Amino acid sequence: MLRRKFIGATTAIGLASLMGLKTKAASQSVLHQVYFWLKNPDSEADKKQLISGLKTLESIPTVRQIHIGTLASTEKREVVDTSWQVSELLFFDNESDQKIYQDHPIHLEFVKKHQYLWEKVRVFDSITQ
Repeated sequence: MLRRKFIGATTAIGLASLMGLKTKAASQSVLHQVYFWLKNPDSEADKKQLISGLKTLESIPTVRQIHIGTLASTEKREVVDTSWQVSELLFFDNESDQKIYQDHPIHLEFVKKHQYLWEKVRVFDSITQ
């Protein structure tokens, strides 16, 4: 009887582990990294206006986390790009949530209202492993 309970418990733990692996594989988070080069890179007013606009994106329901940044004064190295002024990092539960964000009226309004501030934008989307 004790052996049956042990085998049953071990099987249940194994199945739970496998189900957990399937859940993780099926729902890979999406990281959406965006870098902005301002038309007026020395303008603190333009930088503040862009950052203020980026903060509005937080209210889009599919955005899980948002981090807005400016260039750090870390060690200058050949592999470090220090040419941009403002960045954002957004986290989504999956690719369909990221698509909802792309088409959301708040995101579209942000682009329409603030695109005159930037000269260049680069986007890097990745999924967690």
